[in-house]
Amino acid sequence: MNHDMNPILKYLNNLFAKRRVLGGETQLKGLAATDALLLDLVNTKRVPGLSITALKKGNILLQKGYGYADLENKVLVDPKRTVFRVASVSKPIAATALAIMVSEGLIDLDSSFYEYVPYYPEKKWDFTIRHLASHTAGIRGYKGMEYGLNRPYNIKQSIEIFKDDELLFEPGTGYLYNSFDWVLISLAMQEASSVPFEAYVQEKVLEPLGMIHTYTPENRPLSPANEGVNVVDFVEQSRCTISNFYSKSCKGFRNAVPVNNFYKLAGGGYLSTSEDIAQLGQAYLEGTILNHEIRSRFLTSQKIDGDPIYYGLGWQVSKDAKGRPFYGHIGNGVGGYSNFFVYPEEKMVISILINCTDPKVQRTLDEVVDLLLEESDLL
Repeated sequence: MNHDMNPILKYLNNLFAKRRVLGGETQLKGLAATDALLLDLVNTKRVPGLSITALKKGNILLQKGYGYADLENKVLVDPKRTVFRVASVSKPIAATALAIMVSEGLIDLDSSFYEYVPYYPEKKWDFTIRHLASHTAGIRGYKGMEYGLNRPYNIKQSIEIFKDDELLFEPGTGYLYNSFDWVLISLAMQEASSVPFEAYVQEKVLEPLGMIHTYTPENRPLSPANEGVNVVDFVEQSRCTISNFYSKSCKGFRNAVPVNNFYKLAGGGYLSTSEDIAQLGQAYLEGTILNHEIRSRFLTSQKIDGDPIYYGLGWQVSKDAKGRPFYGHIGNGVGGYSNFFVYPEEKMVISILINCTDPKVQRTLDEVVDLLLEESDLL
């Protein structure tokens, strides 16, 4: 007999968490205030579901699911088991693999991209792997419906989307954030290593860090050893749940349009849990992946004309409104929104995943992060 609490009762229990934690106080503080803010996002139907994992010195400060992974079937979010589209939080995953490849001597950040992909159409200016990784190469962003493309491209095929377009500026003189940069990096990595990009990431990043619930998009093998086994099968085997993917309109939530993100895996295609993403951040804090020198190269803001662009190589590198240094990434994609921050001085890692295209809740998420950092100062 299953003695777990009925899912509906469990969810109602969560809804009344605010009342439980208040204890008669009139003003919420710390984790109680954090919990109330996140519950309110669900209660006011601003998000369908949300997962958060916050670590302090490697210990769980807060790990919880809010709302539903599946609205229709009332499947609750589980921060350990619910798999979300992480959108551009894929870039730090890919950047970690790129850093390993650099340390192995297989690829040089300051070599021309054409050294690895000589068949890419020649442009007015040359550009390097570093230019691509820092979004200073001049590659264009999405046009029209490209944001929600649903074509079964592999990485090499996908360059047909943009390969004939000219660079928007001379590399190194401007900054334009886009995911096509990382499509090109993943292609260069494949050519340099003779290993499929997704297999290299699996072997060098996901498996060593124990990120067992991080997957490539639907119906794609994770590695050659698993040829023909798709992500749905892996999720079932590992007792995970792939969240439904939603978009939001004035009428409420609806299923997001179908997309195939495999070709832009490095820039915005991975699926994961908030726990797995937090593990990646913790590995950086503890220095258990990559040596200090290579981490610093990737986590240092690049500059244009001497001015920082607040972006390293695959990582946002900045300070928050209170001047606290952090690195990480925000992601927005079809059916997924994500926040991933590492605060080295506070020894904090925060991972927040939402199963909805940009739900317009970043201000609330900023409040949540601030409350968690304030709480961590007391520990």
